Amino acid sequence: MGQRHPDHKFLPRRYVFPGGRVDGQDGRIRSASEMHPAVAAQLARTAPRGRGRSIAVAAIRETFEETGLIIGEPDPLPHRPSPKGWESFFGEGYAPALHRLEYIARAITPVFRPMRFDARFFLINAECVVGNLQGSGELEHLDWIPIVNTGAFELANVTRNILAYAESLIEEPPTQSQNRRIPYFKHLREGGHTLVLQ
Repeated sequence: MGQRHPDHKFLPRRYVFPGGRVDGQDGRIRSASEMHPAVAAQLARTAPRGRGRSIAVAAIRETFEETGLIIGEPDPLPHRPSPKGWESFFGEGYAPALHRLEYIARAITPVFRPMRFDARFFLINAECVVGNLQGSGELEHLDWIPIVNTGAFELANVTRNILAYAESLIEEPPTQSQNRRIPYFKHLREGGHTLVLQ
């Protein structure tokens, strides 16, 4: 996790997971592996046609840009040019490893926020990540933070909810199935969140 800069318009000073918008070319980036069929099916339930792969690739790209960490495996086509915007990632000899991602949750920014995002959250085994924390500077104080220690950090409520849910999945991993319902943390007008399974 890392801390957003005080000058950011969205969630200033809050500790967040790496992430961001899907770029137009994300869905066309070559990869070392594709998503698990169950994960692809889970994403397809709420993502526009063909958008699920783009979302997964964007998660890997944003993680690399903001933290320097690579979710990848050796590039199967190392002789091919690096995709535009991915030169540093592919320059390390890797291509995205989509099969490493487990889709765990979704949340949409409340309507009263000036900036809104439809976010999907993924879980990955830290042993499958390559590289050292460095990043682009968008997130400050980057660190591996044990979930038990996050109570002392300034977090958005939805981030706390996602962390608690991730911890439950780590303790009791679910069977991967395309029929597994994915939690959608929906903001309530009166404050707080409710959980809807999608």
